[in-house]
Amino acid sequence: MKSVNLMEKFGQVSGYWRPHLVAEANGQHVRLAKLKNEFVWHSHEQEDELFIVIKGTLTVHFRDRDEIVKEGELLVIPKGVEHMPEAQDEVLLVNITKAETTHTGNTQSDMTVKIDEMPRL
Repeated sequence: MKSVNLMEKFGQVSGYWRPHLVAEANGQHVRLAKLKNEFVWHSHEQEDELFIVIKGTLTVHFRDRDEIVKEGELLVIPKGVEHMPEAQDEVLLVNITKAETTHTGNTQSDMTVKIDEMPRL
């Protein structure tokens, strides 16, 4: 057991939209990512997804509306709900989801990072 300094770990995150594993608990991954510009439309059929914005403002587009998530706020996206995150300026994000969840869910793209290839901090 050792505390983790999130800001120090964010300094080690390379690239945008590339999750880095920082901790595991109860079959869940705690992942850090830097976000900028648009991601891909996707959903997670078997699991909810939790976003916690540490720095910046994240827009999460849904097919019927947009949700703005500001610094210090969180958003839970229920399983099966299609969404596309977007960050006009850099966002520092904590993402918590099941360990077997790929960040692009049901969508494969050049932005997909496989679980076994995810950098660990």
